[in-house]
Amino acid sequence: MSLINEKDLQKLSTQDNKTCISIFIPTQRAGKEVLEEKNKTHLKSLWKEVGNELKKKEISEEKIQEIGKPIEELLNDKSFWRHQSDGLAIFAAEGFFEKYTLPVNFETHSYISNEFYIKPLVPMFSEDTRFYLLALQLEDVVLYEATKYSIGKVEVDDLTPTRLEERVGFDYKQKHLDFRTQGSGGEKTIFHGHGSGSEEERKEEILKYFRAIDKGLETILHDENVPLVVSTQDYLFPIYKDVNTYKHLFDKVVPGNPADTDMFGLHEKALQTIEPYLEKTKREKMKKFEELNNTDNTGTSVTDILPAIQQGKVDTLFLENRSEIWGTYNNDNMNVSIDDEQTSQNYSLMNWAAKEVLRQGGNVFLIPGAQMPEKQSKMNALYRFN
Repeated sequence: MSLINEKDLQKLSTQDNKTCISIFIPTQRAGKEVLEEKNKTHLKSLWKEVGNELKKKEISEEKIQEIGKPIEELLNDKSFWRHQSDGLAIFAAEGFFEKYTLPVNFETHSYISNEFYIKPLVPMFSEDTRFYLLALQLEDVVLYEATKYSIGKVEVDDLTPTRLEERVGFDYKQKHLDFRTQGSGGEKTIFHGHGSGSEEERKEEILKYFRAIDKGLETILHDENVPLVVSTQDYLFPIYKDVNTYKHLFDKVVPGNPADTDMFGLHEKALQTIEPYLEKTKREKMKKFEELNNTDNTGTSVTDILPAIQQGKVDTLFLENRSEIWGTYNNDNMNVSIDDEQTSQNYSLMNWAAKEVLRQGGNVFLIPGAQMPEKQSKMNALYRFN
């Protein structure tokens, strides 16, 4: 799974090419659609439409073929299409190609301009809806990537031991190790080893196993800043916390043996645990906007917001998720020009705004029109306090 991080976003945001193509399609993780290659067919159809648009823009056939070569290769990669998430994002230009399979339910969309279109990626960076779920057992370890609405397995087989014996040696026998809890509150666990090994030795074996898992996960999680939620038996969670090095480990465990339910049952239980955290930042920023609306600390006019973004004054940007604002922005005189539709001379002002605010470390949220703080405007801003 090709995840995206802030370095990737920066790379996409700074690309400057006369012909930049951004493609987004929804995908299915499994089932009949995958078997029938509907994801692949969808991309093939959309790329054909993009190619026709490029011809209308008088882009040469040679250049179209050069840009499209990695896409054609992707269409023929059977292995790639067997491992999808909820959405596929593709960015292509002369000498540049990146693809990301992401847990975002994209609407089908293509964008041709001299810049890449990153607005649909906003939920990956600013909304508190994405998290990782680690199903941790002594016999198995599985990592999932999830949002409020989806969950999918992340391949970690080559990075982590799949069971304790792989790390401590096959002389370790699970049947010789009983885990019994002392006290009704389950606060203290006694490790009874029958035969060789003391309680401390058994605990050290588990610590060794968990350290190997933590080291393997660091390869995937090192650039992430979303919660890692652990599903495991209560007595194992404190041991894992002792060796964990990921800064965003969620401090509450999803209780119970992960083996007792399937992926979707785990997702439901994890949501019950992490629900109070999800979208916390967005709720707080929307509340603050409502408290300060109609003051100098908020903005609802594009002509006011874009210069404020350039000056680094925007703390939080709210964008109507299914709308677009076409036009141009002049950095020299801070002049905003708004058009009724896209032309070869303009671009998405929402995309420009989102890129700049994210680059400055601000928050950007895509909001349904009915939930926008100020519903009469497609773009709202909460300014930084002086």
